[in-house]
Amino acid sequence: MYRRIFRSICLVALSAVLVAAALILGVVYRHLKDQSIQNLTEETRAVARELENWNEGDPAPVLLSSGSRLTIIAPDGTVLFDSQRPAEEMGNHGDREEVRQALVTGSGSAERTSATTGMGTYYYAVQLSSGNILRMSVTYLNVAALLGSVLGPTVAIAIAAVGLSAMLAMGLSRAIVEPLNNLDLDHPTGKGVYEELQPLLQRLVRQRRTISEQLVQANQQKEEFRLITENMSEGFLVVDSATRLLTYNGAALQMLGLPMPRPGDSVLDLNRTEDFRQMVERALAGEHSSCTIQDDSRSYQMMANPATQGDSVIGAVIVILDVTEQTERERLRREFTANVSHELKTPLTSISGFAELMKSGTVAAADVVDFSTTIYDEAQRLIVLVNDIIKLSELDEGEQRYEWEDVDLYGLSAEILHRLAPAAERNSVTLRLTGGSACARGVPKILDEMIYNLCDNAIKYNKQGGSVEVSVLRTVSGVRLTVRDTGIGIPLAHQSRVFERFYRVDKSHSKEIGGTGLGLSIVKHGAMYHGAELSLESAVDRGTTVTLYFRSKPRDFLAAKEREI
Repeated sequence: MYRRIFRSICLVALSAVLVAAALILGVVYRHLKDQSIQNLTEETRAVARELENWNEGDPAPVLLSSGSRLTIIAPDGTVLFDSQRPAEEMGNHGDREEVRQALVTGSGSAERTSATTGMGTYYYAVQLSSGNILRMSVTYLNVAALLGSVLGPTVAIAIAAVGLSAMLAMGLSRAIVEPLNNLDLDHPTGKGVYEELQPLLQRLVRQRRTISEQLVQANQQKEEFRLITENMSEGFLVVDSATRLLTYNGAALQMLGLPMPRPGDSVLDLNRTEDFRQMVERALAGEHSSCTIQDDSRSYQMMANPATQGDSVIGAVIVILDVTEQTERERLRREFTANVSHELKTPLTSISGFAELMKSGTVAAADVVDFSTTIYDEAQRLIVLVNDIIKLSELDEGEQRYEWEDVDLYGLSAEILHRLAPAAERNSVTLRLTGGSACARGVPKILDEMIYNLCDNAIKYNKQGGSVEVSVLRTVSGVRLTVRDTGIGIPLAHQSRVFERFYRVDKSHSKEIGGTGLGLSIVKHGAMYHGAELSLESAVDRGTTVTLYFRSKPRDFLAAKEREI
């Protein structure tokens, strides 16, 4: 800006000098020309008067007082006298404009420029009483000649003016620019600045305020977006039309087990499976697409939707869901259906077979009692199985409303051990209860089923001469119930699955001792219903310990269900 102002001032000064010189030159030229013409006219008339008053015998009059040229021309155009050239050398002047005008009106004038010298000549002629024409002329400089005569002084003046203008422009430019350079754009108050800039500064203030508010909103929205995406359990990826990764959240990297991507990386580098590539390509083609990817023991469902702007697809949004639990539930559901079918089929087959034999009448009277006993036992097995399934269904759905109350787990455990004493005696297993009275908030019926199944399993899968110890202890934050046995134990590979429905570690041994395979599942779902913590420790041939920990303020499963709905 400083240089622009400096150049502008210098150019204005130079232009002013040149324009002033041209105007002065034009005025001077016009003045000199008019003065020369006026002087010539007066001199011509004076000479004419002298000639009219001159008589032969008188002294010769002084006709020329300047450098004017005098010519006397006869009416027929013959030159009679010329002050600069012999008359006989000059041609006829009858065709000259000033001569023709003088012959008609008594006086005339004309102006001609010499083609050789470029000089301008002004002619003025008057007719004498004798009929002859007195013509006088004066030569004056034309514009080019006059300009050439004053060019040197004009250039010198221009240079001096430009130099002076440059000095003044330098100081003036600094004086103009300095307030602008000292302007605080961070706080444009306008004090000490040109009044003409006030509207601009006020607009800057308003725009700065608006930009600050927009930045605050943008940062807030960015932080909200980051908090939302980072706290999403779902993975989140955004790519452009060239598959370059624009944004993502930590859940996506954690799910896919990926390192931190670099700027400009293609999303296809994060997962090179064919299904993932086709899903991204279909999304960028404008179609909704999805695929399921297996990663070790995890299952992920990916859904990609195109991101459009007008009619153009500018990218895609990919959402990654961990569907391992759903997949596992579906697998368990299929296994449960198959197991239920198998468990129901076995006793029904026995009942149907024995009933068919009895119906045919081929059964001996002595065998009828045995057949009836078998049918009764299988029917009881079916009833137990159906009851266990119903219990699990009730715990899963939470539809059955139970009355919660304070239950003394120590007293309940003592009652259960008393009921199981005959079974323990048949297996030569010693039962023992330790601890003391401790109340937990819960449903007595469900707690009874849970503790009964734990103790029943501890007796069934124990060794001859083994023992089962039930411990009930009150802690600072709740009640801990532990069932510890000295039985056959559970291999480590099976410990994570023993709470699944119908899962048996040793199917042949389980078939011998009976049971539905749903006992530990009922324990697990009962613990979830009461908000209790369930843990298992076991070693082969060293026994198993199952612990239920009831906190002082258990989470009401049904109430939580209602809140979720």
